[in-house]
Amino acid sequence: MRADRILASAVLVGALAASACTSFFEVSIETPIRPKLDVSAFSRVFVAGFVAAGTEDVDANLETVRLLRSQLRAKGLLRVIDADVLPLTEVAAEQRKGETPPDGTPPPADLPEQITTEQDLELYEPVFANTDYWKKVGEEFQGPLIVTGTVMFTPHSRSGYVQREQEVYDSFGRRRVQPVRTYMERQGFILRPKFVFIDGRTGATLYTETFREEVLYSAQQTTPALSSYFELMDRLIPAFLTTLSSQKIKGSRVLLK
Repeated sequence: MRADRILASAVLVGALAASACTSFFEVSIETPIRPKLDVSAFSRVFVAGFVAAGTEDVDANLETVRLLRSQLRAKGLLRVIDADVLPLTEVAAEQRKGETPPDGTPPPADLPEQITTEQDLELYEPVFANTDYWKKVGEEFQGPLIVTGTVMFTPHSRSGYVQREQEVYDSFGRRRVQPVRTYMERQGFILRPKFVFIDGRTGATLYTETFREEVLYSAQQTTPALSSYFELMDRLIPAFLTTLSSQKIKGSRVLLK
């Protein structure tokens, strides 16, 4: 009986509290996200260039350099160095030829001139570990933070069932929306950049991060490759900037009054 009285009292208190909360109000909040890389030691940033692969319809190297420089300049975190894009494919090829294998080991094969696959890109990646080269680049530009890496932008297609919403009307003219599954052939692009952040004072790699974005359109829709590239880059630019500077995510909470 005592337990029943306690339970009844608790229910009564809860009911009174609920009846007192007759209004709601929304509060805006901001959640800070700390940067992944401490760049306080740098005053300048040099987006040096990228080893690009994929479709020839877009020069992913130059477009990525231009876009990142523009975004970093707008952010105002570091002074952006305007200089010629480095010929990294040529640098990697020269480095490959200069490798001296052990006795009896065949010399390394030449790098592929047409970079079309991720396996081709991997053959070029040793250039980012060449600390002597990057230190020399850094000395030319007063020891900046260097941003480089690889960019793969390739066509992509996929077929299968897609769920979409369709408007239907009943015999009384009332409208409702119902999901339907339709078989579709879609075409689009995949963007897969790998950003490598290098200390221009030492030539050492500080941080690397890889992203992947994909977009698909109906087979009847014609979208230029460059438009798709910018659409995909728009998705990952915030994550790229989060690497270098703190960001704030805006949201809201509903409170009872």
